[in-house]
Amino acid sequence: MLEAYAQLARRVRAAPARLGRTRLVAVDGPSGAGKSWFTARLADALAELPGGARPPVVHTDDLLDGWDDQLTFWSRLEECVLAPVREGRPGAYRRYSWVRRDFLPRPVPVPVAPVLLVEGVSAARAAAVPDLSLAVFVTAPPELRLTRAVARDGPGILPELRRWHTGERAHFAADGTEERADLVVDGAPDLPHDRSRYYLRRGGPGKAGIRCRS
Repeated sequence: MLEAYAQLARRVRAAPARLGRTRLVAVDGPSGAGKSWFTARLADALAELPGGARPPVVHTDDLLDGWDDQLTFWSRLEECVLAPVREGRPGAYRRYSWVRRDFLPRPVPVPVAPVLLVEGVSAARAAAVPDLSLAVFVTAPPELRLTRAVARDGPGILPELRRWHTGERAHFAADGTEERADLVVDGAPDLPHDRSRYYLRRGGPGKAGIRCRS
């Protein structure tokens, strides 16, 4: 079913805040599924609401200490971003440079805002559930996801990428992320639609609608 980003944005704004005064939205799913696109469009829709502003967006890839930090970065996100925002204070983190293979010295500020979007593999992990107002899981076929990643970053990443795919499959199976998500999105829909305004919600058990927690 096609749904409008504007409608989802209104639901997010109406959901209870669980990260202090902030509504935390986690956009999870395997690499190359379309998480960044979905997150950007949702951020646009939130900015277009009456009295709205574009929410801060944290990409977990910016917090990883290289390929081997696929899932172990979480303490960094908690300490630098989630804990301060939960307490009503702005957070900040240092962005990892995949070119320099080190964290950049200048901190990236994360203001306290009505909504905070966190995007990336394992963003909606079980540890985040108490703070989440909405958990989104974006999916796409493995072959397409691989093609997208290589087109974006070049064939040189293939050895690390295949290892990454193995790690994320194991994590999602153990964590049950997709089954627990409030919203499952098809990141490779074949229906004609305006991608800037609509997304395709994938149906399934328990996915008849958005279950923003109350």
